[in-house]
Amino acid sequence: MSGVGLFGALIIGIVAGWIAEKVMARDHGLLTNLVVGVIGSYIGAFIAHAAGFAYAGFWASLLVSALGAIVLLFIVGLVRGRPARP
Repeated sequence: MSGVGLFGALIIGIVAGWIAEKVMARDHGLLTNLVVGVIGSYIGAFIAHAAGFAYAGFWASLLVSALGAIVLLFIVGLVRGRPARP
């Protein structure tokens, strides 16, 4: 999430976590969405970097973070034995 600042990173984290919870049919609170979104942003950035995808700005960071958060919730669902319901 480079170039968006701390406030932008918090907004991206919350929105990315919310998007991931809706896509994966989960129900979390605001704080959990923030944590999922922030961790998802690191996962998404790693995947984007490994794929050679360069991104910058709010919307691209939001997209990458949301995809990473979806991957995170999918992995957590596998570990917890909860079926994925996208």
